[in-house]
Amino acid sequence: MIAWTSGTRLGPYELLTALGAGGMGEVWKALDTRIDRTVAITRLKSEYGERFRSEACAIRRTEPSTDLPALRCRSRLSGNGVS
Repeated sequence: MIAWTSGTRLGPYELLTALGAGGMGEVWKALDTRIDRTVAITRLKSEYGERFRSEACAIRRTEPSTDLPALRCRSRLSGNGVS
């Protein structure tokens, strides 16, 4: 994986701070610059990406009234090879 650092831009998102890392990947606090809102971005190791994406999409389909803003089921942002 390419190293992420504070200030890195991923499309409309700007990475602020690393929140944690583990066996499956890492979580970053980021700013969605389109709406000036703090979000969390999960970066998974490639072997976990498809499983996470399918589970996230399944949850979104079964809970349409969720209060979560726009859960994105994407594997890449801005062509940076970000998983």
